[in-house]
Amino acid sequence: MAKYIFVTGGVTSSLGKGIIAASLAKLLQARGFNVTIQKFDPYINVDPGTLNPYEHGECYVTEDGAETDLDLGHYERFLNKPTSQANNVTTGRIYQTVINKEREGAYLGKTVQVIPHITDEIKRRILLLGKDSKYDIVITELGGTVGDIESLPYIEAVRQLQWELGEEECLVIHLTLIPYLRAAKELKTKPTQHSVRLLSEYGVHPDVLVCRTEEPMYSDLKKKIALFCNVTVESVIEANDVNTIYEVPLEMLREKLDVICMKKLNLPMTKEPELVKWREFLDKLKYPKSKITIGLIGKYVELQDAYKSILESFVHAGAVNECKVVVENIHSEYITPENVYEKLKNLDGLLVAPGFGHRGIEGKITAIRYARENNLPFFGICLGMQMSVVEYARHVIGLKEAHSYEMNTASPYPVINLMEEQKKITSKGGTMRLGAYACDLKPGTKAAQIYGTTHISERHRHRYEFNNDFVEQFEQAGMVLSGKNPESGLVEMIELPHHPFFVGCQFHPELKSTVEAPAPLFVSFVKAAKQYAENKQSNKQQLVEEHQ
Repeated sequence: MAKYIFVTGGVTSSLGKGIIAASLAKLLQARGFNVTIQKFDPYINVDPGTLNPYEHGECYVTEDGAETDLDLGHYERFLNKPTSQANNVTTGRIYQTVINKEREGAYLGKTVQVIPHITDEIKRRILLLGKDSKYDIVITELGGTVGDIESLPYIEAVRQLQWELGEEECLVIHLTLIPYLRAAKELKTKPTQHSVRLLSEYGVHPDVLVCRTEEPMYSDLKKKIALFCNVTVESVIEANDVNTIYEVPLEMLREKLDVICMKKLNLPMTKEPELVKWREFLDKLKYPKSKITIGLIGKYVELQDAYKSILESFVHAGAVNECKVVVENIHSEYITPENVYEKLKNLDGLLVAPGFGHRGIEGKITAIRYARENNLPFFGICLGMQMSVVEYARHVIGLKEAHSYEMNTASPYPVINLMEEQKKITSKGGTMRLGAYACDLKPGTKAAQIYGTTHISERHRHRYEFNNDFVEQFEQAGMVLSGKNPESGLVEMIELPHHPFFVGCQFHPELKSTVEAPAPLFVSFVKAAKQYAENKQSNKQQLVEEHQ
């Protein structure tokens, strides 16, 4: 049977429970254990698919088509293993299951209550992955903060599991904050003490405390926390702020978080995790040989988490190219033909991000036209690819009123149309084209060269597609439709052959990019942007020499 580790949070949200869970999983994986991580979210939405990116950050899509929390992206990027629908559960899904069972008569004669029916369903979901014999350890991250009303059923379920499973079968890690008061020049432990006391009042006692802090913790402070929170001194872990999330596993290794957990769970001690590839990646990340600036054209750029997977993909691709990628956020709503040169002139590459709705669309089209006409490396993802098709239709083919059916249902040239299977759908949640689909790449194209094969599989999240009624016109005008789904004929990739890098894809390559397997499209895009920057610098130098 699998061992269970629960990660809870106190004092404040956004402390990094997902990163701590992923870092611990990485260390245990490096020691030879088979580990998986799951996230339990306390909101009543069935999944985050209908949530505004401003409110919840990006919606991460798994191989099996589940719309999930962005923390699952961290799990995959750290472990280099795919997650699934079973790895993300919400209160909405829990209640939906219980209510459906009640309607079916499963609880006939019983009053359906939070305890035991809701907590029993939570426990069933927690133990589900552990019943699969391939996992030695299941780490469960509980969303929210201890003390939140909506989190109480989850805390109660953990209390019951602690009693049912026993001490050596599960443990609780509590992530908390040790604030530094600059006026007093002092780290304060009271918020942590209160958080642990509140958790204990609910019947759950943490085995390990991971303390987020801006300043190093001295030994006496650790002893004080251990004394007042009733844990051993070695179980008080310092989690100091670091420059990149990818340093956290090494910090947790130094603090022996994995060793403490293995001892408490009575797991066999194995050799020290080497993490050779991880350290090589970090070295390249910390000591780049060059720097480029990529413009990220989006609609939700005010919130970094809205494009989390894209930003992390640039980190992975930058390390491969030994290049620091500086991402400059540019709001598409404020790009016009009059200011586009000023906004984009200093860039080495342009990525037009995914999104929904008509807001900021003309700005995206204007930016894409600039990149196409000025040989600036361009990469369009999902809506970004669709707008590159609209731009090409308008300014190269000559279809001035071309548009996407999503933005303009009256356009005489809907070069992007609603997918056939989407036309009868009225419900919003979980009804898009979701998950992994095959794509055949045309031999000899840039796409085939980038992937090194003609058969790939990538993840999707969209309702609209390239309108195949216009295939002939685009091909005659010089656009190469380099990737298609073998079953539906859906155009998955487009490119311009005589441009340094002009590639669009209907799928989301950022969702499969990990530290150990960076997304090929991002690696090639960064390489092209790096070459563009070098050429630009060389031309500048040449002009200076000619002037002298």
